[in-house]
Amino acid sequence: MDTVFGKGETKKVPFKIKDNRAYGLGIVDMKSSLLLIYYVMKALVKENRLDAAICIVFNSDEEISSIYSRNLLEELGKKSRYALILEPARSNGDFVATRKGVMKYHIGFNGVASHSGNKHQEGKSAIQELAHWILELHELTDYNKGTTVNVGIVEGGVSSNVVCPKASCDVDVRVTSIEEAKKIDNAIKDLKNHVSTEGVTVDIEGGLKRPPMPMNEEREELQHIVEEVGEEVGIDVHWTDAGGGSDGNIVASVGAVVVDAIGPTGGLVHNKKEYLEIDSIEPSFKLLKKLIQRLS
Repeated sequence: MDTVFGKGETKKVPFKIKDNRAYGLGIVDMKSSLLLIYYVMKALVKENRLDAAICIVFNSDEEISSIYSRNLLEELGKKSRYALILEPARSNGDFVATRKGVMKYHIGFNGVASHSGNKHQEGKSAIQELAHWILELHELTDYNKGTTVNVGIVEGGVSSNVVCPKASCDVDVRVTSIEEAKKIDNAIKDLKNHVSTEGVTVDIEGGLKRPPMPMNEEREELQHIVEEVGEEVGIDVHWTDAGGGSDGNIVASVGAVVVDAIGPTGGLVHNKKEYLEIDSIEPSFKLLKKLIQRLS
């Protein structure tokens, strides 16, 4: 569940414990959280401490933007008063207050090939148009508004002596508001409607994958509850804002009141040296158990 590594990799990087850390692929993002909710619910059921209906969802496609489970998550989010997202806490113990929205685009450029020496004028360079788009897209970054646009992958060309007939790029966008998401999407559509290289056409796939998870009054109230529970169990709760998305973005967008990244602590996520701080497990258990009791 929820690891970026392929089949067979665990044989190369087996689980191990050294000093106060446990190591393994996906150990903190987020196998430790899956075990945490299992043992918390087991304890609550045994103690007969639940006064509300609780739904637990594990999905295996979160790392690819929950493209298969999104409809289910939205359906459950509409039914839920609260949603506790058990992504891991940050390496310094921070829980996540807000998350940016995530937009992904694959943009294809279709030109006309020709010999770059003998018939250069007959060619229509897809790379020329791609280069124009890269500059225009990066200009959309606005740090003051928390908007970042990154052309992360570019491909194209046949040979240095052929005017390029095909090119493409993959674009990652992070935004703090739906308004900014619409602004970026409209800007990309406008670029398509005003292609600068004559004879080149553009195809666009993608859009908003995860909506932003901004702060609101209800989420502030829930965070205060988490802080109170933390004080009761001896945890100093502190928060940070995140540029990455989670399933919290999805369920928050349909009305659930979300608290995010309240799982155990670790680091080097998505790295073969990923680790879990063993001392963080018991405090996380106490916090989550008491929080569920309080909310139910």
